[in-house]
Parts: sequence; structure tokens; C-alpha cells
Amino acid sequence: MAEPSSNAYWSANIRLVTICLVIWAIVSFGFGIVLRPLLSGIGVGGTDLGFWFAQQGSIIVFLVLIFFYAFRMNALDRKHGVDEE
Repeated sequence: MAEPSSNAYWSANIRLVTICLVIWAIVSFGFGIVLRPLLSGIGVGGTDLGFWFAQQGSIIVFLVLIFFYAFRMNALDRKHGVDEE
């Protein structure tokens, strides 16, 4: 049976992954597809904001989330004593 510390580590890991995936889904699907008509009046770089999110915004947010996840996982690993030395 797994230790309580191990359960806490994996619970925090799954929570972090879920948060990152929800943010990415909202940005890519929500802003790029569902809310695109509402964002069409806002101009960004010569195009509307909805189109920008669909083409570039979701990719940029994905890259930011990768670095955020790596930073948070390093902190989580140190907290639970499973970090790389």
C-alpha cells in the first residue's frame, strides 16, 4: 500500500496537470472557437483577438504552461523529497 506522502504527491501532481489542461482547453477551445465572435471586435496585430487565439494564442499559452508545469513540479518534487540532485 502506498504511503500517505506518496498519495499527497500524486494528488498534487494530478491536480496540477488538471489545472494546466483546463487552462489550455479554455484558451484554445473557448477563446479560439466558442468565444471567437465575442472577441472579433478587439484588434491584435492586424487581426481580431479570436483569430489570434485560434492561431497563435493557444500555442503561446501552451508553451507558458509547459514552463509553469516544470517550475511547479520541481517545487513539488523538492517538497516531497523526490527531486533530482
